[in-house]
Amino acid sequence: MTTQRTPTISADDAVARIQSGMRVFVTGNCSFPHTLMQALVKRAPQLSNVEIIQVLTIGSSDYARPEMEGHLRINTLFISGNVRQAVNEGRADFTPVRLSEIPMLFRSGAVPLDVAMIHVSPPDAHGFCSYGVEVGVSKAAAETARLVIAQVNPQMPRTLGDSFIHISKIDYAVEVDYPLDGFDTGDSGAQSMALNRQIGARIAGMIRDGDCLQLGIGGIPNGVLPFLKEKRDLGIHSELFSDGIIDLVERGVINGERKNQHPGKIIAGFCLGSQRLYKWVHDNAMIELRPTEYVNDSMVISRNNNMVAINSALEVDLTGQVCADSIGTRLYSGIGGQLDFIRGAAHSKGGRPIIALPSSAVLKDGQRVSRITATLKEGAGVTVPRYDIHYVITEYGVADLYGKTLRQRARALINIAHPEFRAELERSADALNYW
Repeated sequence: MTTQRTPTISADDAVARIQSGMRVFVTGNCSFPHTLMQALVKRAPQLSNVEIIQVLTIGSSDYARPEMEGHLRINTLFISGNVRQAVNEGRADFTPVRLSEIPMLFRSGAVPLDVAMIHVSPPDAHGFCSYGVEVGVSKAAAETARLVIAQVNPQMPRTLGDSFIHISKIDYAVEVDYPLDGFDTGDSGAQSMALNRQIGARIAGMIRDGDCLQLGIGGIPNGVLPFLKEKRDLGIHSELFSDGIIDLVERGVINGERKNQHPGKIIAGFCLGSQRLYKWVHDNAMIELRPTEYVNDSMVISRNNNMVAINSALEVDLTGQVCADSIGTRLYSGIGGQLDFIRGAAHSKGGRPIIALPSSAVLKDGQRVSRITATLKEGAGVTVPRYDIHYVITEYGVADLYGKTLRQRARALINIAHPEFRAELERSADALNYW
């Protein structure tokens, strides 16, 4: 491997290589390259029709402001909070795609990239930089783009696995030195925390010693973790993880010893959380971050015996259709890796695919609405088809829908709906001829 020197230039000089009409990938999650994007926003008035390809991004959304229209246009493959308004106002684009297939878009030429802007650790003695906290999609982008611009940051942890790029593959390096963004994975309010713990307790009741888990972030995964402290030999194969697993690893609960695939290793595509997490993953041989075409491949997932996939949803209808990406026609997030893991766990020996959600939600005006619904809202996306559904869990119980008729499904889901809405759901099921 050559050790040729990569030019180190300023962020302004780096983005000067970006020309009108180019398609530019921007690494995301807590790896978002703030310095490069600030320089690109400053250069934007000189450019037209630059397409920004991203997945989940954290932090500033200056590049999504209305005045960027005609200069920079976002095409997001997952809708994060900082670009949600732009997407729903038609100022940004959304491309629906499973997380496992995003690298294929780049590699197949369906979405060819002119530039990849990535964020890496400094090179080691052999010239290899780590992609750090975001390997999943960034590796494929850097390997296929015609031009690679990298922020090189000593505060980027050096994560192991299939997570490296040689310095000779980087066309221009921009040296930065700032802490990565933190990501708050906590719950909002005591009532929400209590509800998520109720759901978490029910999920934990389905987890056995030696299981391999997909645990994401947010209230429900946080609600599960306290109930796993007495479990043994749990493993992790997940598109992402956060701070919550650290204590379980240190207690010896998560050790991966019974994993039949990558025993002893935590496999993921990216991580996001606090500075504590970033210090913990640095040079940690237990952690292997890999591209999403591997991590999220349903066939790879299914090779983990006793795979338990835990995913959330916005609503579930009485036939078992799951919506997790939109509220009616209002786009909210994306499919991410939900279907990848639901299908992978379904084909795992002893696997359990789980959809977990609160039975109801309270709107801003104080109105309570059911999240178990007769039908999905008009315009809602189907994230998990009813043909793939197995378990649905709310704070009121577990509905096992696999192999069940529509009549049986409706009954099981009404039984775990909020009591305030059960009579109404009964009437709807009757009107839909499910009985």
